[in-house]
Amino acid sequence: MHIGRLSRCAFALLFISAGAAAAQQRGTQNPQPQTPRPPDPDTVALVQLVDAAIVASPAVQAVDRAQGELAIKWESSHFIKGQNGSYVPFTVTFDPSVIRSTEVALYVRAIEKSQVPAVVAALTPAPANSKPRPDPKYAWDKVHFLAKPSDGRITRALALPPGEYELFVAMKERSTSVPMVTSTPPTASPSRSGLLRHAVAAPDFSKAELQTSSILLASAVQPVTGQLTAAEQEANPYVFGPMRIVPSRDGRFTKSTELQVLFWVYGASARTEGKPDVLIDYNFYLKQPDGAEKYFNKTKPQELNAGTLPPEFSIVAGHQLPGSLIVPLMSFPAGDYRLEIKVTDKPSGKVVTQDLPFTVTG
Repeated sequence: MHIGRLSRCAFALLFISAGAAAAQQRGTQNPQPQTPRPPDPDTVALVQLVDAAIVASPAVQAVDRAQGELAIKWESSHFIKGQNGSYVPFTVTFDPSVIRSTEVALYVRAIEKSQVPAVVAALTPAPANSKPRPDPKYAWDKVHFLAKPSDGRITRALALPPGEYELFVAMKERSTSVPMVTSTPPTASPSRSGLLRHAVAAPDFSKAELQTSSILLASAVQPVTGQLTAAEQEANPYVFGPMRIVPSRDGRFTKSTELQVLFWVYGASARTEGKPDVLIDYNFYLKQPDGAEKYFNKTKPQELNAGTLPPEFSIVAGHQLPGSLIVPLMSFPAGDYRLEIKVTDKPSGKVVTQDLPFTVTG
């Protein structure tokens, strides 16, 4: 098995990926308030929906909780080092047949868990003759308007400082495109909406320790030509420099396809001229009928050092260090696998290991 063309493409991200994520964050992370409040009626409705949910159930939620006619489900998220914390592309799903309009409004709010009581107090009506309460502050607060996706999947991103958060994802039909119901007298059909409450823990990538981003398991890696506009980048949060990652939804691959993996390494020691000396081992284990694992195979270790990195690469300059792998699955028997990714910082001897499950079908 070998490390193939994804690695060569990943090297193009050494100087680009961090900037792409940072560009997505600029102008979208709080100052407060950020989301436009009147005149847009859909924005007002979504903000009020989230406000009411927080006041009605102020306790921090440990599991996903959905409500409304529109059942929103959390599919996936990934954490990548950004400008001031974590860049978090995520995907939610819903049944598109429930939505009667051609467009939807999506509202995303993130509250640091320790701030939930203060937010509840700020949103609760104050007693008569009391001092006005300050506006609540959110870690993230943004509304999106987009065409209804035919597959019921929406992918966007947010930026969060390290910490634990309550994330609210609210969605509704665009009121301007909801068809009218003919009656006497004529009335508008009420807009359908839904709300998902989801817990998120953003890692601290600024720590002086060896760590990695989330592991991106791709169903496809597509080249991107030209510079995306801000709106295009917002709609395509898995575009990193010259390529678009299409994350696998279920980790299942046929033998005729390839396993494609991408991630970033943080906290590696800087040696001469800012170069690291990192070794990445990729070991595959196959699950046996009795539930035990058996070593299956491994690739040649990936070396990231002064001899393999571009001359201009420098950890000191803030360049991000990508690890990547592409493996044809033709020789893999059908079954459930675990890919063990072992990252070794050779100067310090520090090691971090990540596990990635996937399945090969016939």
